Amino acid sequence: MKDVIIKTDYITLGQLLKYLSYVGSGGEAKIFLEVKKILVNHEPENRRGKKLYPKDIVQIESEEFLIKSNEN
Repeated sequence: MKDVIIKTDYITLGQLLKYLSYVGSGGEAKIFLEVKKILVNHEPENRRGKKLYPKDIVQIESEEFLIKSNEN
């Protein structure tokens, strides 16, 4: 599992996909979410605007990411 440190209260799923270089834009994120299986806290998720908070776990394909605050 890889840590993703955020400096704000939350990050959206679309922003996370861009940050991790899975996509280059919000439009690409929408298509990516229609085609790929994404889990947030072990539940399927396809909304690019889904807010992710520290301690959330995001699984993209076979990789897992733990959202962390820069205060941790």
